[in-house]
Amino acid sequence: MKYLIVVDMQVDFITGSLGSALATAIVPRVVEKVKSFDGKVIFTRDTHFENYSETQEGKNLPVPHCIKGTDGWQICPELRPYAETVVDKITFGSTELPRLLEGFGDPVDSIELCGLCTDICVISNAMLLKAAFPEVPIAVDSACSAGVSAESHDTALRVMRAVQIDIR
Repeated sequence: MKYLIVVDMQVDFITGSLGSALATAIVPRVVEKVKSFDGKVIFTRDTHFENYSETQEGKNLPVPHCIKGTDGWQICPELRPYAETVVDKITFGSTELPRLLEGFGDPVDSIELCGLCTDICVISNAMLLKAAFPEVPIAVDSACSAGVSAESHDTALRVMRAVQIDIR
C-alpha cells in the first residue's frame, strides 16, 4: 500500500495565529495531490490544550495554536472533505503513525509526506517513519510543503535528503 501523510494542514498554520503566505501558497497544490493520490491518505493534526503555555513547547513558542476544539485546530476547509483518517499528535512527530500504517494489514510499499511545517513537523514525522520503516521508500514533496521560512524549508530538505529520504 502507498501512503500519503498530510502533516498539520490546519487553519492556525495557514491563516491563523501561526499562518504565513508560504503556507497559504501550498494549499491548492496539496488539495490536488490529495485528490489524485493513488493510495491511502492520512492527515496529522497538531493538538494542544488550554494548558499550552505551561508546556515545554508553549514556553519556547509562546503563541497559542491548534487548541483542541477551536477553529484553528481544524484541518483547513479546502482539505477537510478528504480528511477521513486523522491522527491527533501532541508534539512534533507522531509515534502512532508507524503503528497505524502497520495496523492496516497491508505491506507498506511507500510513504510520501507533505504539509506544514517542513522544518518542524514534516521532518519529525519523516525521521520517525524512516526509523520505523528503514527499507520502505520515503519521500517528501517539497512543492507541497512549507517551512517557517524559505531558508528553514531548504535546510530541512537537505537534512532529510542526507538520511535517504527522497525529496521531490
